[in-house]
Amino acid sequence: MTEAILLVGGQGTRLRPLTSHMPKPLLPVAGVPFLTHQLARAAAAGVTRIVFATSYLAELFEAEFGDGGQLGLELEYVTEKVPLGTGGAIRNAAERLRSAPDEPVLVLNGDILSGLDIAALRDGHRASGADVTLHLKRVDDPRAFGLVPTDADGRVTAFLEKPQTPEEITTDQINAGCYVFTRAVLDRIPAGRVVSVERETFPELLASGAHVRGVVNDCYWLDLGTPAAFVQGSADLVRGKVASPALPGPVGEALVLPGAHVHPSAVLSGGTVVGPGAVIGEGTVVEGSVLLAGARIDARASLHRSVIGRHARIGGGSVLDAVVVGDGARIDEGNELPPGLRIACGAHLPAHGVRTSASAAPCTIAHSGAPHASTPH
Repeated sequence: MTEAILLVGGQGTRLRPLTSHMPKPLLPVAGVPFLTHQLARAAAAGVTRIVFATSYLAELFEAEFGDGGQLGLELEYVTEKVPLGTGGAIRNAAERLRSAPDEPVLVLNGDILSGLDIAALRDGHRASGADVTLHLKRVDDPRAFGLVPTDADGRVTAFLEKPQTPEEITTDQINAGCYVFTRAVLDRIPAGRVVSVERETFPELLASGAHVRGVVNDCYWLDLGTPAAFVQGSADLVRGKVASPALPGPVGEALVLPGAHVHPSAVLSGGTVVGPGAVIGEGTVVEGSVLLAGARIDARASLHRSVIGRHARIGGGSVLDAVVVGDGARIDEGNELPPGLRIACGAHLPAHGVRTSASAAPCTIAHSGAPHASTPH
């Protein structure tokens, strides 16, 4: 298996304002663009050529990775002129593959952090003679996911929509967003129109008698689609809870990237990442948070499970818990921001503009050319 398709066309709306100017797969996770981790793991499994299926801010992917030479890969970029859905994106990218009809092709979602052994998934696919092999994950609460039951031999028996009642929960197995397709099967996906691989392609393969195989694996798995998951995934990589060949430093309680300045009295913990050019002032406490390039945290602030955007500034004595601050925003001194608050790119929150309390009202924030801060949807 030398080729792969990487699905990176989504807009990442659940992560805004972080994705206002940056595609979700390019956001720094544990110090490098998230896709760097996926590319490194694919390369470790023997993949040498990857086709990116892009759409939103497509030009930024090639600007970041170029031809892939620095990663030891050959990269190609395919941009959808109109959104084609997951299956349509796979079919569109498949036009650029060079694999023979009987060779396996890896397909990855661009927002899943996983410890899956990709080489083992490939080997099992070839040994079984399957048309498609899916990585499946058991979850405690499958109500937010489509269900994928399998029989005793590992054959997928159905693809079920998100359950609406307890009686509809017939399995705890869900689609984990990593597949191995036999190359010829990709050509069976209709070209030039919107196709959902989950709702159309896979069910139609089952109906036609194709061998669709599911591999249940309880390795580390996390969808990075929300701010809480984004922070958790970054911290888990830094602390070594999931391995990546692309981690730019040793595992530990914090990762401080070159060019950052941390005052000796500051305390960093919980897998915190301090991006290049970021500054952390005297007596500041940062736990399990991500500070992007050029962020500045003044003295005696306290940050927990938060994300601070590029060149944003947090005033002294401020307290942030599970807050997302967009690029270039400014939070003046003494603010205590309630969990879940999102501060828009370029917004300005004056001193003591928000105080944490059970009755705190939603805040409106002065800004320049950016949406006002909002609570999560």
